[in-house]
Amino acid sequence: MFLSRKRSVLLSPTAEGYLAYDVELDRLHRLNPMAALMIELADGQRTQDEILAAVLPLLAQPDVAGCLQWITQAVAQGLLVADRSLMLEVATLPRTSPFTAAELIETAAVLRNRDRVLAAFICQQHVTELIPDNPHQWYQLGTLAHIVGRRLEAREAYERYQSAFPDDAEIEHLLIALRDESPPQRASDRCIEQLYAHFASFYDQNMCGELNYRAPELLLSAIAQEVGSGHDLNALDIGCGTGLFGKLLRPLVQRLVGIDLSAAMIALAHERGVYDQLETVELTAWFNRDPLERFDVIASCDTLIYFGDLMQVLPAAARHLSPGGLLAFTVERGERFPFHLTDSGRFTHHQQHLIAVARVAGYRILCQTEEVLRDEYGESVIGWVTVLQGP
Repeated sequence: MFLSRKRSVLLSPTAEGYLAYDVELDRLHRLNPMAALMIELADGQRTQDEILAAVLPLLAQPDVAGCLQWITQAVAQGLLVADRSLMLEVATLPRTSPFTAAELIETAAVLRNRDRVLAAFICQQHVTELIPDNPHQWYQLGTLAHIVGRRLEAREAYERYQSAFPDDAEIEHLLIALRDESPPQRASDRCIEQLYAHFASFYDQNMCGELNYRAPELLLSAIAQEVGSGHDLNALDIGCGTGLFGKLLRPLVQRLVGIDLSAAMIALAHERGVYDQLETVELTAWFNRDPLERFDVIASCDTLIYFGDLMQVLPAAARHLSPGGLLAFTVERGERFPFHLTDSGRFTHHQQHLIAVARVAGYRILCQTEEVLRDEYGESVIGWVTVLQGP
């Protein structure tokens, strides 16, 4: 009996063996190294006995019955095709995907929209095999590899894309993390502008609808606990984005100013109509100006995640606070001291770094809690919600 891998099955090697995705049946299989080897040997030109003769000597304890049982299951599941004929037709088929690149691109997109990202990743791998000179398909592979935690594949895919688009600031930033290079002090202006020019149009829907974004409510609660019932406050929202946090803060304050580096996000914040003043500017550049007004509250909701050493921000921010004013912010929790640029392109911060910088800058820590800020790729993103009192 000759054995051949079903042609609709796409393979993806892993450290543990193979992932096998049957496009026709929409079925994903995880194969251990021995099963992966048998799949590889099943080329339509080998019989079942020949495959067993090849694999059994490699086993510490040869298990003929176990191997036969797996082959029977693989045939029943559609991974393998068995035929008692010479399999001439199957044997002469090329070992490439029977699907066109366009078909696999569409399949990968559908699977990703259904949160079947691992199957989408396997399809996208085969897309880049079929059309290796298309940089946009390497970009898609890099994105999917990142989501499923295939770090090496993500780096290699983004590098292939970057060779065609060397000026892509976002990919340049991600590759710093993926190559384990020394991180920059912060994400570059070009990176942030590019990222949010693309992200702005669906930012609110993505964050609130898909990622269960909790940071704005958590930060507001922390501020409200400290300021009490007073509503005559002057507040600054740094990295205000589309105004998700600003609309929550507005009822607590008399005057609200927002600044953000992204012109696309500022345009959406204008439409929200909750700010008395908005400005498109990088926040450290704004803080380095001479203060024209001072604020009772300066708030930063998930903005400092694009900065490494927070000494770049906290001391300068203090110059713009009213006496005893509050600086409140969220950052992602990090296990590495003092901070770390993650593969997401965002920085995480160790709690001791936050404490040390606050003390050096002359702040008093009023509260600091560990919270779930949002979800991402099925995991909770843990962060610090911190309120400091200025000198």
